[in-house]
Amino acid sequence: MKPVLTPADFARAAATLGCEIAAIQAVCQVEAPRGGFLPDGRPVILFERHQFSRRTGRAYDASYPDISSPKPGGYIGGAAEHDRLARAAALDRPMALQSASWGRFQIMGFNYEACGFSSLQSFINAMYRSEGDQLDAFVEFIASEGLADELREHRWADFARRYNGPEYAANRYDTKLAAAYAAAKG
Repeated sequence: MKPVLTPADFARAAATLGCEIAAIQAVCQVEAPRGGFLPDGRPVILFERHQFSRRTGRAYDASYPDISSPKPGGYIGGAAEHDRLARAAALDRPMALQSASWGRFQIMGFNYEACGFSSLQSFINAMYRSEGDQLDAFVEFIASEGLADELREHRWADFARRYNGPEYAANRYDTKLAAAYAAAKG
């Protein structure tokens, strides 16, 4: 079993970002409510076929529409997402790894530099190591992208737009964050 987040981990991250622990816990709850790892020890991922399509210049859209399409979707969930990733990686490994969201905070692989990593592989290694490493990547990402104020001030719609993309409202990402924050506050 991989190491999971502790109260001390949350406290350290909140102190670094200058926000409440509950704000970080809210992101955890919405992004990966079952934790950062699958039962088999691999990190939770979601393979984003529209990102793979974009990053490969749509080269595989016609022949592999389930893993390469301009439209989001095709999600299977759980361990099957790793199967989708493996199929895409057989076509273009770097672009496939960048096209998945990873771990407890579901950070896209293409954001590895914003998370403080010098290489995509070092980011992937951290995602496999522990939820603590996943949290460290999240903290670095939030700081480098200037999102700490949104967390600190509970501006969930602003946070959602920048963290999850312009379609956040369709999935009610902001309202889910607000509800998760309220639950974490008790």
